[in-house]
Amino acid sequence: MASDMNDYFNKKKSEGGFNKNSSNSGGNGGGPKGPQMPNIDFNFGGGKAGLMYFLIAIVLMLVLAKPFTIIEEGQRGILSTNGKYQDQALLPGLHFIVPVIQKVYIVDTKVRIINYASRIETNTNRGSGIITKPAVTVLDKRGLPVSIELTVQYRLNAQFAAQTISNWGFSWEDKIINPVVRDVVRNVIGKYEAESLPQERNVIAAEIEEGIRKSVESLKNAPAVLQSVQLREILLPPKVKDQIERVQLAKQEVQRAEQEVQRAKQEALKRAAEAQGVAQQARIEAQGKADAVTIEAKANAKANLLIAKSLTKQLLQLEQMKVQGKFNEALRVNKDAKIFLTPGGSTPNIWVDMKNAKQRTTAK
Repeated sequence: MASDMNDYFNKKKSEGGFNKNSSNSGGNGGGPKGPQMPNIDFNFGGGKAGLMYFLIAIVLMLVLAKPFTIIEEGQRGILSTNGKYQDQALLPGLHFIVPVIQKVYIVDTKVRIINYASRIETNTNRGSGIITKPAVTVLDKRGLPVSIELTVQYRLNAQFAAQTISNWGFSWEDKIINPVVRDVVRNVIGKYEAESLPQERNVIAAEIEEGIRKSVESLKNAPAVLQSVQLREILLPPKVKDQIERVQLAKQEVQRAEQEVQRAKQEALKRAAEAQGVAQQARIEAQGKADAVTIEAKANAKANLLIAKSLTKQLLQLEQMKVQGKFNEALRVNKDAKIFLTPGGSTPNIWVDMKNAKQRTTAK
């Protein structure tokens, strides 16, 4: 086509239709001539240059239209064709699409966190995977307000990502996780009185996690996978906290008194044991002494019995003879010595040396 256009203008040029001397008013050839039409080359300098320009145009069109998309790990792609979502999500990798007709929406399947806290942190957002929401405020069994701080970890179920986005939209977590958490916490806390919540903390945490897990998993196509639910804090009303502190102080005083009583009992038992030990020792010592006296008496009695059995008439006569011999010896030294004869001759006679004045006086 460019060649035909070029031939056309060359022909016009040869016919003088574009003569430099032609008049502006269309008069004869001798008048002033109008401006000449430029000679345009539609061959673009040759066939190779035209092909190059064509390829450049195609590449430029591809870059601007972007008929492909790249999905990274931890993500899934939701393919939309003329506004209708495909049932299966696109896996990580390179995928080609038809520009204008098709579009791919990237969704995150990594673990996400919702912090329910009394203090809202402004540096958290959905892009970081951490969301901060106000603490869950509920009523206890008696209607007292209680605030619960939680941390919920969850992620989008990659297997049913396309169905989840189709049914719940891209704000699916605000429609699934958040309402479920608040509803379960409300039902669990409503069964307890505020004063008993700190003591039942572990039981309450287990009930909340179990309730949230059952509610999320019971939804059609399991849109979310719950990782964990952590009960961080139970914030009680000031009056309830003061009452709990008073009860705790009273319990501590009772425990302290009980410990004192136990200590006094232990001391009394210790003293009683010591006294019993002393008494037992005294009884043992007395018994030992009595046993010693008894043994000694028995020994003496036995000795006396043996002595009595050994005292014969001949032995007594022998003893008398010994005393008589000693008396005779004493008379050689002291003629005042006296001898006392025992009646019957059952025992040896006794002699006294009367040289001693005291003995003399006593003998008289």
